[in-house]
Amino acid sequence: MAELGFRPFDADNHYYEAEDAFTRHVDRRMQQRAVEWVERNGRKRILVAGNLDRFIPNPTFDPVTRPGVLEDYFRGVNPSGKTQAELFAGNLEPIRPEYRDRDARLRCMDDQGLDKVMLFPTLGCGLEDPMRADAQATHAMLHGFNQWLDEDWGFDYQGRIFSVPMLSLMDVDRAVKQLEWVLARGARMVYLRPGPVPKEHGSASPGLPENDPFWARIDEAGVPVAFHAADSGQARALREWEPFGPMESFRGGSTFNVASQNGRAIMDTMAALICHGVFDRFPNVRVCSIENGSFWVPWLFKNLAKAFGQMPKSFREDPRETFKRHVWVAPFFENDVADLLELVGADRVLFGSDWPHAEGLAEPMNYLTELEGFSPKEVRQVMLENIEALTTPGVAP
Repeated sequence: MAELGFRPFDADNHYYEAEDAFTRHVDRRMQQRAVEWVERNGRKRILVAGNLDRFIPNPTFDPVTRPGVLEDYFRGVNPSGKTQAELFAGNLEPIRPEYRDRDARLRCMDDQGLDKVMLFPTLGCGLEDPMRADAQATHAMLHGFNQWLDEDWGFDYQGRIFSVPMLSLMDVDRAVKQLEWVLARGARMVYLRPGPVPKEHGSASPGLPENDPFWARIDEAGVPVAFHAADSGQARALREWEPFGPMESFRGGSTFNVASQNGRAIMDTMAALICHGVFDRFPNVRVCSIENGSFWVPWLFKNLAKAFGQMPKSFREDPRETFKRHVWVAPFFENDVADLLELVGADRVLFGSDWPHAEGLAEPMNYLTELEGFSPKEVRQVMLENIEALTTPGVAP
């Protein structure tokens, strides 16, 4: 953009998966344990682990909501009290080519004034939790998905589109094997779901030593790990409080859900990585929080300060300093970005528009309005330099 002197790098963009994204490369015998397409009441739906999936109401994404239609809602502005479904009404449109075609996406990026984007899943963010009881099927599904992702989008397409492959720590050996596979094909970043990892013995922190083979390879490769917002088990947790209509509640119909679950999974995940010593054992590991907002960061910092004050010998240093050295955060447009900069510094903040999702920005460049009053250097860091350094091999952020 002329007024900036550079074109930004959006750290949080999305595609809408092709209908065969989770089946094209997955053995048909395994699909019965993973993702299957079915017809229900004249509509195409998916079964995940044999159960009807409700994470995405229309997994064909055609029609799909226009970008940014929930912007005011997520700013907390909804005086008429409309539900999300009511806000969607009249805002559905046929799927656009740029949501599924990388060359069309490049042309769209040019029109938007963007140089580069990190691309994350949409439907894929809701699949690991309902498959939590079946590690073999989960890893088979993710490998097939990553094959589709490499085929349709590429992990590094023309140095401008960087698709982020999905991994899971359910089986650490398979996670390392899949990590090697995506690194060999040019992946610049990898995805893990926030929250405890489903294991044979229940669930466990991603920061425990049993996962060290994975973190050791991440440390050696220097590739960052993105903890992108996902179904991290909130729906299951919510059922303990609200046994009525759990999925409807999870999708925004519950005031309790909004008041209690937002930020919980990512905050606990970052606390686990710090308190369980991942960054002590592997000092080159870098992680980022994508599409989780930043309102949880001050809360976590207060808790870390208290833990450090009570148990200083349990940490090698003030854990807030550990966070600031190893963690990057992409705040929501509705968050107070200035407060985040005050806590972690301008070099740890990432621009992410969540385009083309309904809860994101209608135009990615509108994010600049959240940076009014920032210095030109800070704007350049947030909008370009931080994510570029984080994902460029051999560059130390």
